[in-house]
Amino acid sequence: MGQIGGRPRRTAVVGVALGLVALSAPPATATTSTAAVSTRSTSTGAVSTAAGGAAGAVPTRVRDPWLWQATVGQRPAGPAVLVFFTERTRYFESTGVLVDRDGAYRLIPIGIAEGHGLLSPDGRHYLRPYVGELLDLTTGRQRRTVSIGVYPIAWSPDGQQVLATRDNDDDVITYGPDNQQLNDPEKPDDLLVVDPFRGTERVVDVGAFDTHTAAAWSPGGDLVAATGWPDAPARLADRQRLVVVDPAGGGPRWQVDLGDRRILAGPAAWHPDGRRLALLAFDGCAGTECTAEEAAARTWRIEFLDAATGHAVGQALPAGTSVSGVIGWRGDDPVLRYVSKTEQDTDRQAMLAALSPDGDREVLVTAPVGSTDLMVPGDLLTRAAFGGPEPRPSAFAAPLWVYLTLAAPVLLAVALLIRRRRRRRATDPPASSA
Repeated sequence: MGQIGGRPRRTAVVGVALGLVALSAPPATATTSTAAVSTRSTSTGAVSTAAGGAAGAVPTRVRDPWLWQATVGQRPAGPAVLVFFTERTRYFESTGVLVDRDGAYRLIPIGIAEGHGLLSPDGRHYLRPYVGELLDLTTGRQRRTVSIGVYPIAWSPDGQQVLATRDNDDDVITYGPDNQQLNDPEKPDDLLVVDPFRGTERVVDVGAFDTHTAAAWSPGGDLVAATGWPDAPARLADRQRLVVVDPAGGGPRWQVDLGDRRILAGPAAWHPDGRRLALLAFDGCAGTECTAEEAAARTWRIEFLDAATGHAVGQALPAGTSVSGVIGWRGDDPVLRYVSKTEQDTDRQAMLAALSPDGDREVLVTAPVGSTDLMVPGDLLTRAAFGGPEPRPSAFAAPLWVYLTLAAPVLLAVALLIRRRRRRRATDPPASSA
């Protein structure tokens, strides 16, 4: 009886163990695909757009994660090949989705009203806005390295510093005994250069700004372009100013008022040749009173300013509608982020496209429906590493609680089986010794 009763028990336990191993292992096809892709890598990092491209290249399409997809903290992955944001996760609110350079998907949960952070040029770190925390995507470790209330805008080309803005406004207006106002709810903001690894920061002298809206580093990191509303009336009229300055000090080199129809093109607004700055200009309804439909109907173009003087230079490039900003360059062609404008954020869709001088648009990356933002590490943008394979999220890349939930019924069944057999042994009559 002992041998007969022990065999099913051992078999059941072994079956549970094998099942958990199978759940935790990636599918064989994914491993094979990754290995095949890796063999197509070249020493120079060049990317072939045929037959899937090279490992570490930006994929042409990404997909929604599984509802049970693990977070970066639960199961760390590798450096990001891209990050997109969507509400179609188990959090049912804007959530970052990391796709690493081997095609693994992980979630980056975002706090309420936190906003979208910045992805470092090497794809390893994600800097959270306002809370000042730096997330290592390869280890899942997160630590506060930046002051609370600082909003990051752009990484430096070498990935060592970040341009950021700090809101200095007093949250609550207080009054003295004679009803005099004791504080200022409209203090100028600070533009900062922050070292997110050592926690240091310094103020950049760009003049007084009510609010900073965008900034970009020059390719060599020796100059900074920053835009914003110089004062409250300009903010109400949505009229921005552009300033170019040496971040090490010395005050503005030059500045120009952009009006209400031009903005800095984004964190990659500086052309790779270092001689031009890209602006986004539009035709259509301008100002803060435009409806969502009127804003969505704007047609955009890219204009250029001489980086040494601020004077207009070159020909404008038609960019179409739904432009969100320039995130990089493929040679002389700007790579733009587009986010389709719809009534509901859950129906929007983000994509990246390269814009040729004649206005032709080549789609490079497409995020799923419901995506509202899309980021690619700067080193991949610099190498124009596009055309990678289309990874699918693995259903097996789940947190531990998913495995425990799936294993619980099996373990319960095994426990009941063992208990039943023990009872049967206890009630069976002893064998006769005839």
